[in-house]
Amino acid sequence: MNLESILFTQGFGSRRQCRALIADARVAVAGEPCSDPLATFDTAGLVFSVDGTPWPFHERAYIALNKPAGYECSRDPQHHLSVFHLLPPQFAQRNVQCVGRLDQDTTGLLLLSDDGQFVHAFTSPKRKVPKVYVASMRHPLDATQLNALRAGVLLHGEREPIAAVAANARAGHELELTVLEGKYHQVKRMVAAAGNRVEALHRERIGGFSLPAGLAPGAWQWLDAAALDALRSNG
Repeated sequence: MNLESILFTQGFGSRRQCRALIADARVAVAGEPCSDPLATFDTAGLVFSVDGTPWPFHERAYIALNKPAGYECSRDPQHHLSVFHLLPPQFAQRNVQCVGRLDQDTTGLLLLSDDGQFVHAFTSPKRKVPKVYVASMRHPLDATQLNALRAGVLLHGEREPIAAVAANARAGHELELTVLEGKYHQVKRMVAAAGNRVEALHRERIGGFSLPAGLAPGAWQWLDAAALDALRSNG
């Protein structure tokens, strides 16, 4: 693939903007500046740099973000900053999308991708991908609440009860809840229907992929083949 196309597919602007970056000697491959937009390179394992910042070539973007509170999963946020403020602008340029949404006050694992099939696979209710949340509760948990969550609770506006795949108490007032659906405010509504209230909510895992322990709030990372395989498993 030629260098202009490489920069274009990776989100470094329009083709004209990419040609200008190359012409201005701002792009280097293997540490060597390249001013020829038609120079071709094997993209397998390719790492180039723009203004000295390295960028690994990825045909498709699959990334994980440790979402902090106070950010909306939208390109057009209404009341808070967008999660895209936490990411390099190249991702927005190549139309990376949030894979499902977390409420602005919910923290934890958020996937993003420019692969439409991938986004659909992890947002379609038919795929039944388990998602694990940890909720800090206002009141202590008891067996009645846990049993209700496991058996199914009826949410306002729904015709059928919704049951958690698993519901377990952790230390203190923490609840670990596994659900398959992704309905609006689902965990908060389920907990309220069971007789308690969520004070804080954090997503720990999707499928078999857990939020990496070393990924700080607000930080992101590329997903490798092993992470993608883990996501597609049920953990």
